[in-house]
Amino acid sequence: MTAYKTLLVINTSLDLITNFFILGFPGLSQEYCGPVSALLLVLFLAIAVGNIFILVFVKCERSLHKPTYLIFCHLALSDLIFGTVTLPKIISKYWFDDSIISFYGCFVQMYFVHFLGALFTNNTVSVLCGISWILPMSWMVGIVIDTLRLPYCNSNIITQCYCDHLAIAVLGCEDIRENLALALGGAMFFLMLPLGFIIFSYFVIIVAVMRMTSSNSSRMMALSTCLPQIIITFLYFMPRCFVYLANFVGFTFSVPVRIVIVMLYSILPAAINPLIYCFKTKDIKEHLKKKLVSRKINSSTTTG
Repeated sequence: MTAYKTLLVINTSLDLITNFFILGFPGLSQEYCGPVSALLLVLFLAIAVGNIFILVFVKCERSLHKPTYLIFCHLALSDLIFGTVTLPKIISKYWFDDSIISFYGCFVQMYFVHFLGALFTNNTVSVLCGISWILPMSWMVGIVIDTLRLPYCNSNIITQCYCDHLAIAVLGCEDIRENLALALGGAMFFLMLPLGFIIFSYFVIIVAVMRMTSSNSSRMMALSTCLPQIIITFLYFMPRCFVYLANFVGFTFSVPVRIVIVMLYSILPAAINPLIYCFKTKDIKEHLKKKLVSRKINSSTTTG
């Protein structure tokens, strides 16, 4: 029986729930499976190459061993693990028709997905305060245990590209309103608190720039340094807040739209963070230029 046919099987007994099936993008025509999987592979390679480069580059350049670049490394490591945990499975679904993920493997994936997401929103605090990672970790342990205790006797088809809390919880046979309320409360805490801090910080920066006595071009140059960070912050936070608030007020999305939104805020920031957070940084650009210039000089000396 193919994986597609197996997706139609509905489990009616707890004893039969030994694995889940990743639905991916529902309604996707067979002719588009190749291009979609290729795009996901490109995103995975961008995440892997970009973030590994950041980690290695900062480690090798002793002059970059500063708190700012420690935050970059923390962010890069989180993005790298997130992409490694989520993307290979959905890529294998479309390339090898492999939609199966084990029962406990799915919960492990769910833990890392939400733990790293919570850690991302608190990455600055996590670096400055060594024990702050305990808060998102403890929250996710509680969410996973609370979801794991649910009896699963309905469908075992996860309508998502990876094991997401909401996609798994709705498969339970019991009333999940308490479970969803706990998850929503924690999610809004880890979203709204950092977002409020970020908005306040950028507001202070913009006010300080506008009060500068220098020329308008200098002000625009100062503001332009914040623009990439504002874009990536908006891309990460706004879709998340929109989805959570929509669920809170009872507004429902169609399954394809919800999956696309989740993939947008989950994967895209991890792929472009290396460019926005690091290659826009003056110190890193200068070190890269020095590396390239010294390599050109060495190559010309060798050929000469």
